Amino acid sequence: MSFHSSGEYLVTASDDESIHVYNASDASQSTTLYSKKYGVDLIRFTHHTNTVVHGSKNEWDHTLRYLSLHDNRYLRYFKGHRAQVTSLEISPADDTFLSGSQDGSVRLWDVRLPACQGFLRLRPSATPAVAFDPEGIIFGVAIADASQGQHAVKLYDVRSFDKGPFATFELNLGVAASHLTFASLTFSPDGSAILLSTSGEPLVVLDSMEGEPQAFLRGRLNESGLPLVASYSPDGRYIVSGSENGAVHLWSSSPEPNSLVAPEIATFRGHPEAVTNVAWSPTSALIASGCTSLGLWVPPA
Repeated sequence: MSFHSSGEYLVTASDDESIHVYNASDASQSTTLYSKKYGVDLIRFTHHTNTVVHGSKNEWDHTLRYLSLHDNRYLRYFKGHRAQVTSLEISPADDTFLSGSQDGSVRLWDVRLPACQGFLRLRPSATPAVAFDPEGIIFGVAIADASQGQHAVKLYDVRSFDKGPFATFELNLGVAASHLTFASLTFSPDGSAILLSTSGEPLVVLDSMEGEPQAFLRGRLNESGLPLVASYSPDGRYIVSGSENGAVHLWSSSPEPNSLVAPEIATFRGHPEAVTNVAWSPTSALIASGCTSLGLWVPPA
């Protein structure tokens, strides 16, 4: 799911190959489209309210697609990945976007051009999660190599990414977490922190300058290793994520005094199945969460 940067609209992609657009102010559904041939995954609004980029959801085609919601027409195809795309993010600054794939690569694209504009080859066994910083100048790549039990975050300058990362943070998640991959990487709204959601229970907040842990968020249930994403509030003070038991957890982004553990603020219940996707509106106190149904929540004051 993805909010438009204005906060006015929310778009969701479902396992039944459908795309739904909602008016975030009153939760009314304005558009329903289908991608029956390719399936649809990792949908993201571009800067325009009528266009999105999304991944495929089948075993034979890993093309990314640029779709007009106005007339249900594909404007461009982005070919290159040879395995499932697991991470997709739009730049906040321009028409570029990033994709990370299980083929061990990260690609930089421009919605105006069909050819890949940049390419990073990682370890074949690494599954990357990608994100831009709030200015669109830096992008981060979280790499989990389950075969090696290694976890790292690499930071690149968009203007010179071909020169390699200007910072690499090696993470020690412990022996018990050596098998974990990253479900999402997110910069805080002011760019000072990096939020990592793993395929297990913990979430980790890092200082984006030094890579030191700032906080650990615990309490969600994820024994099945689901890719549960996480999201910051617009002011960066709170973090939200789902759980495999249908709960939606809300934490402070800052730890308690003399501790690295961030306190949980609230838990929302009502989903009948695992909540793998959450998104916080970029302009208001509204949280969207999804399992087999869509939930909209207003957090406590």
